[in-house]
Amino acid sequence: MRNLLIDQIAEDGFAVIDDFLTAEEVAELLEAGQSLHKDAPKEERRVFSTINAKATQSKDRYFIESGDKVRYFFEEGAVDENGELLVDPSVALNKVGHALHTEHPAFSNITFSNRVKEVCWQLGFQSPAVAQSMYIFKNPGVGGEVKSHQDATYLYSDPSSTIGFWIPLEDATPQNGCLYFIKGSHKSGVHRRYIRNPDKTSNDLLIYDRPAPLYPQSNFAPVPVKAGSLVLIHSQVVHRSDANRSNRSRHAYTFHVIETENCAYSKENWLQPSEEQPFPVLFERN
Repeated sequence: MRNLLIDQIAEDGFAVIDDFLTAEEVAELLEAGQSLHKDAPKEERRVFSTINAKATQSKDRYFIESGDKVRYFFEEGAVDENGELLVDPSVALNKVGHALHTEHPAFSNITFSNRVKEVCWQLGFQSPAVAQSMYIFKNPGVGGEVKSHQDATYLYSDPSSTIGFWIPLEDATPQNGCLYFIKGSHKSGVHRRYIRNPDKTSNDLLIYDRPAPLYPQSNFAPVPVKAGSLVLIHSQVVHRSDANRSNRSRHAYTFHVIETENCAYSKENWLQPSEEQPFPVLFERN
């Protein structure tokens, strides 16, 4: 598996492992995810969007300080200007993050499983740690677009080491919002970064260091996958997903693994480990 995974990620910037989870594990995570809305706060509902100005994550400590907590972010189309829900609570969330891997047993069991450790071992990690995790809903009708981006924009390290583990819990198709990739785009470096604002007088706590690149839409290829598959994502490969305009949801669990040996995780990144809870290490090779 080692050569195939490394070679494919080196060539394309991503790789797919079919049947990574059993049907029973998929059902358990899906049930856990579908129950998350029950604990969502009813006051000050935060909208999360990568394309809409109504989103507040760049100004909001609720988002910035979520690295060691379970916090709830709503779809723009699910909340009105007064914070009232426009849809049923069960389909209102965009995502929940960013510490499900440490704070929720169902997600922790998968994240720290021997299968995940084996993949990290085969990919050559020396001391891999889990930086963040998210449950992404992509519910029918309201599941928003995720703009073209590189994960290294948000989780920058030197050298670049981050690998995304993206696990669909329902079949992901072009109709309900599967991932699209520009194959080989990871070879062109990091195009821009999302960093902590050095201007402490600004209302924007987080900023981009340069304008968004323009990526030709014809360069993207859809990667539909079955529930329980694992998509491994190089930190520099450009990818996106469309809004879900179908009548089928596309729930997914995702987390990011970083190298901690001979690799510097940027102190400018929005996500920082807390003193109380550093990024948990999966194993030490030596």
